[in-house]
This record gives sequence, C-alpha cells and structure tokens, in this order.
Amino acid sequence: MIAPNILIEPKELAYLMAKDNIAIVDTRSKEAFEAAHIEGAVNIPDIFTYLASSDKTGINAMRKFLAKKFGDAGINNKKTVVFYEQDMRSGFGQSCRGHFILSYLGNDNSHVLHGGLDAWISNGYPVTESITKITPANFELSEAGKSLIVDKYDVLSSLNQNMVTLLDVRDVDEWIGESSSPYGKDFSPRKGRIPGAKWLEWYRMMKPDGSIKSPNEVRAECLNAGIDFSKPIWLYCFKGSRTSNTYVALKQAGFKNIATYFGSWNEWSQDQRLPIETGMPER
Repeated sequence: MIAPNILIEPKELAYLMAKDNIAIVDTRSKEAFEAAHIEGAVNIPDIFTYLASSDKTGINAMRKFLAKKFGDAGINNKKTVVFYEQDMRSGFGQSCRGHFILSYLGNDNSHVLHGGLDAWISNGYPVTESITKITPANFELSEAGKSLIVDKYDVLSSLNQNMVTLLDVRDVDEWIGESSSPYGKDFSPRKGRIPGAKWLEWYRMMKPDGSIKSPNEVRAECLNAGIDFSKPIWLYCFKGSRTSNTYVALKQAGFKNIATYFGSWNEWSQDQRLPIETGMPER
C-alpha cells in the first residue's frame, strides 16, 4: 500500500518496487541517467527543461507534449509514479515539478522520492546503468487538475484585491531585481517582482540535507513570511519548478488551496504591459 504522502522515503520506494507495479521517473539529464540510476527507472528530463507560457496556446501545447512524453515512457493517467532528482537541493525542485505536472494532467497518484538519488544511495540501495525496455502507454488527458494552474490574467486581476496570497519563491537576487533569472542576470528582458507578492525563498522549505521540513516547520516559515492561511496561495518563480518544491512542502503541511502561475517570471517579464516592482521593497 503506497504512503498517503507526496514524499516517500527510500525504504518505502524499495518496498513498492518489490510489491507493486509502479513507474519510477528520473528527471535528471540523459547523461546523469545513463551513468547511474534506480533500476527500472525511465528518464524524462523534459519535466525540468520544458518552458511554457500560461495562455491557452502555451498550456495546451505543454499538456500535449508532456502527455506524449509520459505515454512514450509507459505511463498512463492511472499509473502510480515516483519521481526523483539528484538531491532536491541542486535541481531547483525538478522532481516536485514532475509530481505537479502529472497532477495537473490528470494522474493524482504520483510521489517524490524524499532526498532524491543521493538519499537512495546513502541508505544502501543499488543503482544501475542498465536501461529498461519501455512499452508505450496511452496517457489520457483530464481536466481534473485544471485548478492547479492560473494564468497571467488571473494574476493581473488579483492585484490589489486582497483575495489571494501571491507568493514569490525565487532567490533573493531575483526578488530585489538584481537578476532576472537563475540562468543569468539578463536572461529575461525585465528584472523585479510582481507587485504585492509575498516572498519566501523555495529553499527555506528544506533542511540543510535537502529534505523537506516538517509540517510545523513549514507552517512557521509561512507565518514568518506573513502568509494569511485563510486565503488561496498562488505561487510563482521563474518557470514553475521552484514553485513545485514549495507546492509539495505546503501540501505536506496541510495547505489545500494552492495554485501555480506556471508562466511565472519568464512570461511576466516579457509582457511590457504588466506591472512590476523593482529594488528593495518598502516593507
């Protein structure tokens, strides 16, 4: 029986591998996957690298592209799936992005290996270079997870309405407008933040070893950031990956009304009509 939590520990994954028909997805690069991976895993690096705008065209393209990727990897919308990355600290939340995307596409039975491949190895479990033969599956898209994503017009209409908490989880240099992205200071055309957003860096949800903090610790971080627990929380980062790390931490802590502005700063910064704030915040 799979754990009810999104996060599962290495010993839980080992048990599932012995008892259940599950899919294990390695979200790292092709080169890292080929060097060593968990036996039976399939490699879908596109989970991390895919960039999408939040308009209808962009979201539909993302849905079709990634549904095909999952199907080609033998995963349908009923399969139990476990995602992993290297260590959850250096991958910008890419395994959590896998869970978030799969939930949005209509598979609500996915999990994240807590601590990633490093935790798996440090607990004495083996890795392999052997590539598993894949039998493709049909991934049927569903609208069941559509509330997990909001677009730029949703965000724009929410500004100054005090109805939701917009939470920026980017690094400090992006928050104050010294850098436009984790890919370089001038990667995007504008630097800054969405007006009125609260700020809680994504890695504040993790302990030094890369594990996600306990529910009480996560709630304490949220209180310290001034988050109103009674309001929906809308997350953004640069491309919807670090938000996924925060999404998992919040879900584990009991928060329910959470969505992601999937286009995030990558999209917002490119539309010169959209307002931004720059510099040090007044508060």
